[in-house]
Amino acid sequence: MNTVSETRPHHLDDVDSLRSFVRREKSRGSRIGFVPTMGNLHEGHLQLIRRAQELSDRVIVSIFVNPLQFGPQEDLDKYPRTLEADLDKLRQVGADAVYTPTTDTMYPEGMESHTKVEVPGLSDMLCGAHRPGHFVGVATVVLKLFNQVQPDIAVFGEKDYQQLCIIRKMVRDLQLPIRIEGVPTQRDEDGLALSSRNQYLSVQERQLAPELYRTLCRVRQQVDAGSAPLSSIEQEAADHLNSIGFSVDYLTVRRQADLSNPSPRDRELVVLAAARLGSTRLIDNLPWCR
Repeated sequence: MNTVSETRPHHLDDVDSLRSFVRREKSRGSRIGFVPTMGNLHEGHLQLIRRAQELSDRVIVSIFVNPLQFGPQEDLDKYPRTLEADLDKLRQVGADAVYTPTTDTMYPEGMESHTKVEVPGLSDMLCGAHRPGHFVGVATVVLKLFNQVQPDIAVFGEKDYQQLCIIRKMVRDLQLPIRIEGVPTQRDEDGLALSSRNQYLSVQERQLAPELYRTLCRVRQQVDAGSAPLSSIEQEAADHLNSIGFSVDYLTVRRQADLSNPSPRDRELVVLAAARLGSTRLIDNLPWCR
């Protein structure tokens, strides 16, 4: 279990200093927990860190806005970068180290010629269908961070449910000796899933945004009640969101394990959605067992 000290977190900005820190801690018998982030930390991130602290002796948090997972028309340039505020939050939560590599550190020969990692099937559906190449960027940077940090445990939020499934499969397929831990989605009091992109919402959009989660809850209730075919429930929910101001990319019920279409016998389900409000793309999901 961690104990907070005044020196936390150690600020590591290159691979050599990171590996030196990890070697020293592992030589002392410490289990290394890892929480990869893109910064602009909020309570959802802090919950991931707290969970990592419960499972390990030393926790490393990375902050890196990964350009490889952003498409040409996406929000890379305006993605919020708040390093000083992030470091203050990491001190308060008691993280042991923060790793802040640059793009040149991660892609020293550029991104075009860099080796890339693809998890077939899972990467092409849902968000992958609407953001081509996104999950190749995610899998590539996560595997690279895993190789740099060499953690025993890595903690991710269930809010990015498809991402979590992809990382779990990558770890299984490549036989990486890392435990992947998922943490339930953290929400505001009105149900909106915490996200760095929520700050892009206008006042009016922020008032409307929680309806996405409320709609997912209704879908769960309707699926459990068996009141209509699954496709009808999904379509009705998407039509409702579109009618009140969302632009829905997808809203669908899938198996939790592999995001395939469920059979009537499946019990572990998840309803997933992605929709835009104005220029902001929101994602959310609700896993449950029926």
